Amino acid sequence: MTRTVRIEKRQRGFFGQIFKWLFIIFNALMLIWLVAYWAELGEMSSSIQSDAESAGLAIGGTIGSGMLLTFWVLGDIILGLFVLFTRGKKVITEEVVQ
Repeated sequence: MTRTVRIEKRQRGFFGQIFKWLFIIFNALMLIWLVAYWAELGEMSSSIQSDAESAGLAIGGTIGSGMLLTFWVLGDIILGLFVLFTRGKKVITEEVVQ
């Protein structure tokens, strides 16, 4: 008994590849930036001498993390739309499986 299997693939063009790699690189850089920021906050917390400094570090760290996450989400939306719109045409291949 044989059956036909259809496989759908998309072939990206030149600009599609560029936007895909920009999306991947952007996400990697944002992750590195966020982890480095949190590491810097950790180093700052070791030299705190008063409760006011501790509160300022907590508030500033939260605002900074929120801004980084906001930039990350906005960049992902914009680049993600470019990646989606440049994904290429659908190519269907058929294979006969026995």
